Amino acid sequence: MTQTPALTRNQTLVLGTLTKAGEPLSAYAILDRLREEGFRAPLQVYRALDKLLETGLVHRLDSLKAFVACSHPHEHAGETMVAFAICENCARVWEFSDSKIEARFSAWAEAEDFETRATTLEISGLCAACRAAAAAGKPGKPGPETSRR
Repeated sequence: MTQTPALTRNQTLVLGTLTKAGEPLSAYAILDRLREEGFRAPLQVYRALDKLLETGLVHRLDSLKAFVACSHPHEHAGETMVAFAICENCARVWEFSDSKIEARFSAWAEAEDFETRATTLEISGLCAACRAAAAAGKPGKPGPETSRR
């Protein structure tokens, strides 16, 4: 298990905000939540996010243009692929790594002589709770809790 790197005050606040959020947040949503902590400019958030991304404590969801705290940062050691399942209705996010999928990507990259630096797989769809609510004819969204395994 690797040790968590020392974080600055801003990095700690941004990571805490993402951890408590229960849903993906844009940099501007993070900024809004941290104004009372003295954050005034987007650059403060982006600098913190850059370092948190570099250390693997945060992931960027390109399809949502948003960020989530890594649900298990110590489990990605040596793996270059992280996958996310994202509910289109309630924005719940499941994070996982799969060595078989990663092996297939690696085999393709080797066959094509392609140097892979990182692979993020985003799967969008509907979670069981949203499908059940739709089947029952209930309007609205289930709770915003985020399930990351």
